[in-house]
Amino acid sequence: MMARTKRSRRSYGAGEWGRNRVRIFPDPKTGIFQIEWRENGRRLTRSLKHRDWVRAKEQADEFAAGFVGPDLNGTAEAEPEPLTLETLFDIYGEEVTPAKGRHTRRHDGAAMAMFLECFGRDRKPGTLSQRDWDRFIRLRRAGKVGPSGEPVSDRTVERDLRFLLAVLNWAGRSRDEEGRLLLEANPLRGLKPPKEKNPRRVLLSAAEYEALLEASAEMDWRFRVALVLAHETGHRIGAIRQLRWADIDLGAGVIRWRGEHDKTGYEHRTPLTVEALVVLDEARRRNPGIGDSPLLPAPKNPTKCMHRCLVAKWWKKAESLAGLEPKRGRGWHSLRRKFASDLMDQPLKVLCELGGWKTAQTVLQCYQRADEDKLRKALAERGRMAS
Repeated sequence: MMARTKRSRRSYGAGEWGRNRVRIFPDPKTGIFQIEWRENGRRLTRSLKHRDWVRAKEQADEFAAGFVGPDLNGTAEAEPEPLTLETLFDIYGEEVTPAKGRHTRRHDGAAMAMFLECFGRDRKPGTLSQRDWDRFIRLRRAGKVGPSGEPVSDRTVERDLRFLLAVLNWAGRSRDEEGRLLLEANPLRGLKPPKEKNPRRVLLSAAEYEALLEASAEMDWRFRVALVLAHETGHRIGAIRQLRWADIDLGAGVIRWRGEHDKTGYEHRTPLTVEALVVLDEARRRNPGIGDSPLLPAPKNPTKCMHRCLVAKWWKKAESLAGLEPKRGRGWHSLRRKFASDLMDQPLKVLCELGGWKTAQTVLQCYQRADEDKLRKALAERGRMAS
């Protein structure tokens, strides 16, 4: 039985998946045909050194049938092609990325695309240097590379570069089926990503929250529910907008936070305050549902959860209705910082469990802020203890 083939204007495949699959395609820059196959789990590519479509298809069929070897003349064993950045990302994306959380998987894909755009798909990872590192920082800061096309902060650049370092470190510890290291060493080891000198970590004040709460009466009921839940639970808006009725136990006063909707993949349960239960009762009246029905459904599709763009739009509208001047950094996440600061007197272990933080260090460095009232209170208590 003849092997099934696939034809298209851009590529031609011969052989069977998982056994002797071969593909040919033109190099996008030169038009010279390339032949691609897998051997011992690694994807190998070799140039056919011509632009003859008919001849290239014949070579693919002969290769798949075993009439010729990778040298296309005999049956000599294939020498693996030098590892390219694209191949390394493919391997990492297949073996490491799937075990990460949804948000991290999405960042992995975006970061891979950026580095391939900046350094080139055929770039050998071992040739990366300080010059490439510095050039990426300049381009990323200026918005000349990246999905948004907009300038980004050093905090964003740092996250991208830490991903690249993680991939290169992993490659330096991983071996192929022949026992060869994917990469002899991380060529960028020791380089320091830029640090945000004064990161904007705006803390929503009690007065601002009350103003937003009052303005929510003039808005869609979903905004009020999301606002109160964000304030009372301290959780990210991404996790709140994707809640399902199956996650809510009104009788026990408990809410389940699914790991698939959490930035760090941390699944946990937290108790609900009276204020949270009140708005959940309101949500039940507005949107009665069971099981995996969304708690906060999209206005035009009740089977889907609200989109992140909609909640961001509603936040800006609420700020306007509340008479708050727009402030960069004051958004849904400022409620999470308020939660951490409001509970500063509680043991860190308790606070981490309530807000879904994995480590206390994150809370201390990025979320808690002692305002003047707390500082004065601490000094007053010190005075009483000394007397």
